[in-house]
Amino acid sequence: MSRLLQPLSPHPVDLDPTSSTHPFLTAPFFSPLLFPNLSSDARDHCANERTFLSWLRLSVYMAIVSVAIMISFHLKNEPTHIEKQLALPVGLLFWVLSFACLANGFANYVKTVTKYGRRRALVQSGWKTQIVFTVVSCAIVAVCVLLLSTNAKQR
Repeated sequence: MSRLLQPLSPHPVDLDPTSSTHPFLTAPFFSPLLFPNLSSDARDHCANERTFLSWLRLSVYMAIVSVAIMISFHLKNEPTHIEKQLALPVGLLFWVLSFACLANGFANYVKTVTKYGRRRALVQSGWKTQIVFTVVSCAIVAVCVLLLSTNAKQR
């Protein structure tokens, strides 16, 4: 019976910096990871978690926007024909970008925690993060311009 409960055991996992094992694949899986705090590691871990939570928040916002676009949500008037035609592709684009934000934030978090465990962390954003952020920003600006231009034609 204790063998079945081992993955859910609350015993903390003490990671050795010389170990080659991945910290997120160390059993028990749902236990806290312990690292030696030699310098500013606690502050850096908290900053890494805040960064992941920011990516998670962006992902949730983009998912909400994608659903609102797909159902053609309007407060005052009915959507135009072109808005109805663009609703599904633009909503799916935002949905895919939402998952890209979530995957990028999680991958960045796991990579940084792994490097913290090995005492080799270099806190900076990589080219993948820059690409995802640029694509998301361009998509948001493009959709805003598109919606503003269709709204201007109505009036």
